[in-house]
Amino acid sequence: MSSPLDRRLFAFRPDLADQRLEGQVTADRYVEGEAATIGIPVTDLRPAPDLSRGIDTQLLFGEPVRVFDRRDGWAWVQAEEDGYVGYLPESDVTPRAVPTHWISVPRTFVYPEAELRKVPLHALSLGSRVTVTGEAETRGTRYFLLATGGAIIAKHCVPIGEEVHADYVAIAAEFLNTPYLWGGRSGFGIDCSGLVQLAMMMAGMKAPRDSDMLAAFGREITQDALKRGDLVFWKGHVGIMEDEETLLHANGHTMTVARENLKAAIERIGWLYDRPTGFRTPF
Repeated sequence: MSSPLDRRLFAFRPDLADQRLEGQVTADRYVEGEAATIGIPVTDLRPAPDLSRGIDTQLLFGEPVRVFDRRDGWAWVQAEEDGYVGYLPESDVTPRAVPTHWISVPRTFVYPEAELRKVPLHALSLGSRVTVTGEAETRGTRYFLLATGGAIIAKHCVPIGEEVHADYVAIAAEFLNTPYLWGGRSGFGIDCSGLVQLAMMMAGMKAPRDSDMLAAFGREITQDALKRGDLVFWKGHVGIMEDEETLLHANGHTMTVARENLKAAIERIGWLYDRPTGFRTPF
């Protein structure tokens, strides 16, 4: 007997489903969906069209999505980066754009023009995608001019698909002291699995979003084989080994991305969540 489809990764409801699922699920109708782009710095993806529901994950400026339904101010979408399905405000999606660059630092500002003394329009997170239409220089600082308006520090971007760093752990370490946010996936707030996924994405590695999904990613190893870049799992939590003894993780204890001695973390977390449930390497 086949396992039921995960609603986080497959777009289906009794009234509507992704056309690609016809024959796998029953729905009143099937649609191809509309190609669109996230048009605000960060948007929250929820399991239902209700602001009181928790955040499943977040999508970043310029990320591509497929919109299956628009109703009562909400859009039902699937992220093309990791396949995550959920609801976000309809106003947060815009027509599909073709980005040229993505942000390569944890956070950066978009200015109204090529002048850092101006009040920023907004800030963008690592992994956000922008379309560069020109360049400018002011007092020796180079800027990229954006199709959506404004200017951004040129050295804070790299061409789409280019690795920020070959070592994803080095990218994750740049998030030290970033606030912990359940469901967060940006430089403004991030959770344990969001840190893993975003850092890996910017190192050219494709990883799933949630910790239970990551628990099937890569291959299983033993605790004594842990090295830099390996993953440690607890029930509902995951951390990155920075070296053989140090865990790097977004956590609800410090409420930040923090370094912690692995043995101390196992002891601290154990009273509430028991011992680690597994150890895996993504390599």
